Amino acid sequence: MDTEIRKNKELFEEMPVPKAVMTMAVPTIVAQLIILIYNMADTFFIGRANDPYMVAGASLILPIFNVTIAVANIAGVGGGTLVARLLGRSQGEDARRVASFSLRFSALGGLLFAFLTAVFMTPLLRLLGASDETFAYARQYAFCVIVIGAAPTVLGMTMGNLLRNIGCARQAGFGVSMGGVINIVLDPLFMFVLLPRGHEILGAGIATALSNILICLYFFIVIARLKSPVVTLALRVPMPKAEQLRSFFAVGLPAASGPFLFDLDYIVIDRLMASYSDTALAAIGIVLKVERLPLNAGIGLCLGMVPLCAYNYAAGDLRRMDDILRFTRRTGLMIALVSIVLYELFAPDFVRLFLNDAGTVAYGAQFLRIRAPATAVMFLCFIYVHFFQAVGHGGKALLLVLLRWAVVNIPMLFLLNALLGMPGVVWSQLVSDSLVALISLLYYLRFRRKTVL
Repeated sequence: MDTEIRKNKELFEEMPVPKAVMTMAVPTIVAQLIILIYNMADTFFIGRANDPYMVAGASLILPIFNVTIAVANIAGVGGGTLVARLLGRSQGEDARRVASFSLRFSALGGLLFAFLTAVFMTPLLRLLGASDETFAYARQYAFCVIVIGAAPTVLGMTMGNLLRNIGCARQAGFGVSMGGVINIVLDPLFMFVLLPRGHEILGAGIATALSNILICLYFFIVIARLKSPVVTLALRVPMPKAEQLRSFFAVGLPAASGPFLFDLDYIVIDRLMASYSDTALAAIGIVLKVERLPLNAGIGLCLGMVPLCAYNYAAGDLRRMDDILRFTRRTGLMIALVSIVLYELFAPDFVRLFLNDAGTVAYGAQFLRIRAPATAVMFLCFIYVHFFQAVGHGGKALLLVLLRWAVVNIPMLFLLNALLGMPGVVWSQLVSDSLVALISLLYYLRFRRKTVL
């Protein structure tokens, strides 16, 4: 048996479930929380330039950047979960082929997207709504983050996913956390110290690109020193088999759709709320950021669960797989319940962390208290999506994603807005995700009844 498989055998097969899940999940949760802080800090630092056109220019790049996340999800989620399942079947050489293909796919995909962005930069930015005032800022930011940074960003995310799926969650979590911390440090350095005034957006772009390059280099070093027989930098590794490629894309492509639908939901919320008042829009924007804290922790928990469920499903140990899912679900709901209590008790204080305006705080506290209970059902929605990705049922995962965003959540926003006005926009998340969580649970139970070895 390969050295790496022997090393992780206890983690995947023998370690008590709570310890195994937390061993995988804690580094990933920390990384997710640092990513959240970094995303807030990036906006914060750009905002310190007191130029709304800079903020708008950076915001325009989000849909383009989401394409890099989509490519990384195809390779990292599609390839990573398949690697874990192949290891569960003791097919180490096949896992090596899939891991190598994932790295090559992500590198080539990132380079191709960077090239296309560079060639079609002007019409792309105009299509996204760049005005004469925001175009130069958007172009500077896109050149750094996409043209220079797309390939290392995609490759770094893919390597992190692959490392996590062979049991190296600590190294994967540290790399992502390190990148977030470096970005937070480099942002003010490039924006306000090294570059002249008026080039703050360029400084933010350089800081982001450089941090992603350093993450990529870190993972290269980790993989080289790890000398894993599965995740390797060797170039002459045969292609995966045809059925493995089908499984790769069957899970990866649905995973790529998530970021776009997530953003579409937020865009609809913002547009509906903007029709009432700027204060209400500012308040819901703050609430959407605040509620990410428990949700990012829940995502980290699910990402830690995925390799364990994938491995044991493929190994035929369905009892351990069920125990892993139950423990993850219970822990995630506990995190959600604690956050609900804190949000209900201290809602105004959370809003004041971002803006101490009386009207915004009043709206924000009201909105946060309404949306807080949705934290629990939101977690239930995406734990089952992650589970189906883990066991290789990408079609089921895609169905739940489309059901949640395209079929229920977004139509519910328009329906409750028409019926209840502004409160309906806020209540829609709890109503729609409660329905989707119930459907997801029933869908899982149906799958589980049919899955008997």
